[in-house]
Amino acid sequence: MISRSDGFSLLELLVVVALTGVIAAIAVPMMSNTLGDYRLRGDARSVTNAVSLTKLRAASDFTQARLYVDLTTRGFQVQTWHKTGTPGWVTEGGVTYLSTNDNFSFGSVATPPPNSQGTIGLATNCLNDTASVGTGSVIANTACMVFNLRGIPVDNTGAPTPADALYVTDNTAVYGVTLSATGLVNLWRTNPTTTPSWVLQ
Repeated sequence: MISRSDGFSLLELLVVVALTGVIAAIAVPMMSNTLGDYRLRGDARSVTNAVSLTKLRAASDFTQARLYVDLTTRGFQVQTWHKTGTPGWVTEGGVTYLSTNDNFSFGSVATPPPNSQGTIGLATNCLNDTASVGTGSVIANTACMVFNLRGIPVDNTGAPTPADALYVTDNTAVYGVTLSATGLVNLWRTNPTTTPSWVLQ
């Protein structure tokens, strides 16, 4: 009897390699989309947490506080109004940046989340205040959510406003961080369409 060595034939090896390639071709894009969604969701939650922290800092320090957003660098930071000594905005902590593919934008979405803004848009520009709050010049390519010493959202003149919002997108989804007149912070999500279906997160 002739003994034959066990092993795989060339055809069997080629089939296994082909199947591995097909599975990899399907799995890699799906994994990339999932990772992108995780990054976008994480950035949206970071912005939401920063807005909530800004509100708390205003109330705890008994001064105005703002979330300063630089739309060019895609960074944001909490600032409080320094009342004593030389007045001005003081940054607390460092700057947090969005992930590589994420931007402060609402993309092609045309309608804001329900019961938030009349017209969709980012929060108003920050002011370069020098002597007192609300007296400085506009800082281009910025957005600010400002809270008074009671933690109520206000505009640059100090008047209460429920119309401020920030949006974060990577063009596959849009997250919106909105404020109510009482300062309640909400996080919303929708797909980037002109007729969005906002879902409270």
